[in-house]
Amino acid sequence: MRHLCFFVSGSLHEQQLVTDDFVLIRACCKMDMSSKTKIWQVLVFMFLFSFGIVSGQVSYSIPEELSTGSVVGNLAQDLGLDAKRLKSGKARIYTGDNTKYIDLNKDRGVLIIKDRIDREALCGQTTPCALHFQVILENPMEFYSVTVEITDINDNPPHFDKEKMFFKISESATTGAKFVLERAMDLDVGINGLQGYSLTPSDHFLLKLLPQADGTKIVEMVLQKPLDREKQNQISLVLTAVDGGEPQLSGTAQINVSVLDANDNAPIFTQASYKAVITENAHKGTVVTTVSATDLDEGSNGKVSYSFSNIMEDVRQTFAINELSGEVTLVGSVDYEKARHYQINVQATDQGGLTDSCKILVDVTDTNDNAPTINIMSKSNSISEDSAIGTAVSILNVQDKDSGENGKVKCFINDDIPFALKSTSNNFFSLVTDDELDRESNSEYNITVLCSDEGLPSLSSSVSLSLQISDVNDNAPVFEKASYVASVAENNSPGLSIFAVKARDADWNQNARVSYILEEASIGGVSVSSYVSVNAESGVVHAVKSFDFEQLKDFSFRVKAQDGGSPPLSSNVSVKLLIQDQNDNAPQVLYPVQTGGSLVAEIVPRSADVGYLVTKVVAVDVDSGQNAWLSYKLQKATDRALFEVGAQNGEIRTIRQVTDKDAVKQKLTVVVEDNGQPSRSATVNVNVALADSFPEVLSEFSDFTQKDTNDNLTFFLVLALAVVSFLFIVSIIAILSVKCYRWRRERMFYKSNGHLPVIPYYPPLYADTTGTGTLQHVYNYEVCRTTDSRKSDVKYGRPYTESIISLDTNGEQTLPREDLGTLVRDKEQV
Repeated sequence: MRHLCFFVSGSLHEQQLVTDDFVLIRACCKMDMSSKTKIWQVLVFMFLFSFGIVSGQVSYSIPEELSTGSVVGNLAQDLGLDAKRLKSGKARIYTGDNTKYIDLNKDRGVLIIKDRIDREALCGQTTPCALHFQVILENPMEFYSVTVEITDINDNPPHFDKEKMFFKISESATTGAKFVLERAMDLDVGINGLQGYSLTPSDHFLLKLLPQADGTKIVEMVLQKPLDREKQNQISLVLTAVDGGEPQLSGTAQINVSVLDANDNAPIFTQASYKAVITENAHKGTVVTTVSATDLDEGSNGKVSYSFSNIMEDVRQTFAINELSGEVTLVGSVDYEKARHYQINVQATDQGGLTDSCKILVDVTDTNDNAPTINIMSKSNSISEDSAIGTAVSILNVQDKDSGENGKVKCFINDDIPFALKSTSNNFFSLVTDDELDRESNSEYNITVLCSDEGLPSLSSSVSLSLQISDVNDNAPVFEKASYVASVAENNSPGLSIFAVKARDADWNQNARVSYILEEASIGGVSVSSYVSVNAESGVVHAVKSFDFEQLKDFSFRVKAQDGGSPPLSSNVSVKLLIQDQNDNAPQVLYPVQTGGSLVAEIVPRSADVGYLVTKVVAVDVDSGQNAWLSYKLQKATDRALFEVGAQNGEIRTIRQVTDKDAVKQKLTVVVEDNGQPSRSATVNVNVALADSFPEVLSEFSDFTQKDTNDNLTFFLVLALAVVSFLFIVSIIAILSVKCYRWRRERMFYKSNGHLPVIPYYPPLYADTTGTGTLQHVYNYEVCRTTDSRKSDVKYGRPYTESIISLDTNGEQTLPREDLGTLVRDKEQV
């Protein structure tokens, strides 16, 4: 079979040629070749193809061992070339390795055998075997690839490396004994290779072939009939190997078997199987059993020795046998949980090498020597406190290696915990919640699981499980107090820390993180946040502004404590803040009133008795407590003390009789002090007139009032001169206007036939209930007024001896006496 592929000017064409055999031209030919040659060919082919000079490819198939000069194929005809073209193109063969088995006859255009081709030498066992070379032409350059496949012929018979094989086999060898033979070799391949073996004669032995993974076969000689040296001590056999070629070739080898003499009678055990029972943890040296075997031979051939055969190493370390007596003893320890049964193979051997075997079956009985083993299959380190009842927190597997009652296990847990142990299946237990959990009551449980078996004595083991209870936000913050009352001194600095509210949350971590919030409210229409603030972290209440006790004595607000849970929980508390008074206000004198436009004087008759009540100084202090406790004292008095003031009530009384030497006008300065620390005070001047008649009073007080008036005018004149002259003129005009106004008032006074003055201020009724110096009783005073001209004197008599005189700085009368009488009567009624 020949295959031809070619390319013309780089284009692929298909053409069919008919030759004496069968030629198939195809676009691409798949050929098997050695890797090195194939790679080289492909590279050259691709290189030449890239330049458009590759013309074709052809393949042939020939048998090996063709004689020199034999025609391989008509290359010119198969490629469609003229024989002359081979000459003109200087056709030549290129092999790459300079090995030429095939040559080109340019005259005939054929390929011929140049040298003998031995497929076995060329390719060995590799199939298929092929030669690859190129035919190159010049002018123009053309290139052709040629592949010649070398087919095998049956030219090599099978042969053995060793022509003779020797075996020594005892006559006691048992049927089925195997002996490996040497394999034959055949250089041919395929059907021409080695196909089978035969053995002659076949009275005692037969052949057995064992295929291998590499395709070869192992040849075994199997004994099928017992040997008897006394009948035949030498056996000669012929091993023949044949191939499958035509004609069939073969090779042979000689096998010589020498039959050895043997002890004809083997030892025989009295029992094929022995049974023994031993308890676990039995002491070393305990006799398990004794085996016995007999041999019918005499002498040394009948002497039997015992040994273990084909046993595991652990059995050999546990048991030992006396080779003379056959007594088996315990040399190690047996554990029922590791091995419940032992099988010991014992071999009896005589001096001739004959053997017999038996087995010893040893049963191990159990004792309660193993405590239960608790294995934690699964365990939760923590569980949420809101977990439902029946939630599994751990799965335990309990094993007891003992058997029967010794292996039955019961498990318990401590009773004072909200958990239960339930058996789910054989040897498996689940630890589940049996009651509601509360992390705030118990945040961690140490659970002890105790398991004991039912053996005698009972053995037990335990394991401890630590379980954390994770928190959920189920507790709202709780304030330390149901309500808070705090105080702060007035006139505090803004930002002052007043006190702190404190709330605790029984939860944990973020759920217990408390934040403090001031709840929105209003105090007198003003937001509470304008008064105080609360630190969100510490709960410290700060003053936002400075407080004034006189304006605000106390107020209440609410603080909310909120935790950091999700959703958050909160609670609130009421806080009452008391403003503590400070002595920041001086006493205020309500009576007598000090005015710049009039002079008030108290009239004391010269006949007044000791203790005569002249007047009462009335003062108040807007502070509270002891800061508002007032005391009175005279700061300045005449040389001869005539008056005293009540330290608590402010009443001015005479302390002796009035004499002629006492001046008509008396000026007393009363100091009013509170009880604060430090104390504050106020002063008031009280004018007293010692006279039995009203004219006396007018004559004494006219100079006094005139002096005060002049002092005031001087002060205004100084101011006027200091400012501008224009103000001086304005002052003159103002004075003239005042004079005119007073003149008109005077005319009205004469027409009314009464000249009573207006009382500028009359104190209200005070009751001395707290001892602060206010009046305890109702007092009525007689009040008189006159003008500087002394043209009239009016005295309004009252049932009481007390009187008050009020003089205007200019001495003019202002009101009729009827009006004053009405005012006094109203006061009495009050």
